[in-house]
Amino acid sequence: MRRSEAAAFYRHYLATGNAHAFDRLSDFVAEDVRVNDEVQGLPAYVAGLREVVRAFPDYQWRLQGLLIDGASIAAHFIDTGTHRGEFMGVAPTGRSVRTREFSVYHLKDGRLAEVWVTAGNLSILDQLRDAG
Repeated sequence: MRRSEAAAFYRHYLATGNAHAFDRLSDFVAEDVRVNDEVQGLPAYVAGLREVVRAFPDYQWRLQGLLIDGASIAAHFIDTGTHRGEFMGVAPTGRSVRTREFSVYHLKDGRLAEVWVTAGNLSILDQLRDAG
């Protein structure tokens, strides 16, 4: 896949995620996807995203930077959402949250086969628990 094709592919994947159309992620993610060096599989990958959106129904991944090198894609996001459901043991607060996320993906056979992700879950918890 050429760089421009990989960029278009990734932006389409991201748009699908931001539309919360997780049932269409099989177009982008390998059935046996590895996340942070462990086989997670597509059903668990989708379930994790659904859990985020259950807690933050308006959750969005806003792309800040995208780098492509061969079959590797690196992305930097600012994630935002409003806390409407339980998240990591915290009852809904109605608070808006904002955090940074960095992900590195490896493409294989036209799908995202490996994902390395660091998300600011601790930052989100701090924002939810902050009384100010």
